[in-house]
Amino acid sequence: MSARPEFEILYREHYSRVLGLCRRLLNSAAQAEDATQEAFMRAYNKFDRYDHAQPFWQWVATIANNYCIDLLRRRSKETLVFDSEADQESEALDEQENESTINQIVSAEDSGMVNRAIAELPEKYRIPLIMAYHNEASYDDIAATLDVSRNHVGVLLLRAKQNLRKILELQNPQEFIEPAIESPIESASTDTNRGASS
Repeated sequence: MSARPEFEILYREHYSRVLGLCRRLLNSAAQAEDATQEAFMRAYNKFDRYDHAQPFWQWVATIANNYCIDLLRRRSKETLVFDSEADQESEALDEQENESTINQIVSAEDSGMVNRAIAELPEKYRIPLIMAYHNEASYDDIAATLDVSRNHVGVLLLRAKQNLRKILELQNPQEFIEPAIESPIESASTDTNRGASS
């Protein structure tokens, strides 16, 4: 694919992971192949601007993520909206939910059952979930990409957790157990706040 040996190595190392990201975002294996190739082509064309101090995965995943979201917006019959009155009205209730479930669910994302459950999520919940736990994007990055507030990112992720839990409980009511694991992104934020206040 590339005349640049360095890029060729990075391409081979990260192709499968970018393909998985595109497949989860688009819910289509065929479209994911094309999107992955397009993402790497865009990365190749911008490679002279790549900051080598930044992990290549995060850089190329951002390119792939933005391209996939553009595709979803174009193919959607209705505007893909991540902010809505219904979400805002239930925000106070959602914030009371235990955040631990989503971490256990996504940590087992290699499970076929979990992948199917994620695929069933509405796009407005599936996309921020994948960005946070597969793409390892921060709340601020997700907010900027989806054009919503940082707090609303948390609401979307909590709603994703609720929907995943319902799907998994329907699929395997005897096996699904809600764990007690702290959110990795929010725990880091909490630790920072504690350090600042001490």
